[in-house]
Amino acid sequence: MPGFLAFSVAIIGRSAAFSEQVRPVIGLIAAVLAAVLAGSASWHLTDRLVAWRRRADQDEL
Repeated sequence: MPGFLAFSVAIIGRSAAFSEQVRPVIGLIAAVLAAVLAGSASWHLTDRLVAWRRRADQDEL
């Protein structure tokens, strides 16, 4: 049992140190993903707006 406890503490300690090193990378990945999603949403919204404006122009004719 003491061996298992020492192993558990070592794993937790390593994962905490690993998470401290990986945290900036995770933040960078999250920022890139947010930028891609924002760009995609912007593109979709612009496409919808242009289609709506074209329909409005066609309805007036």
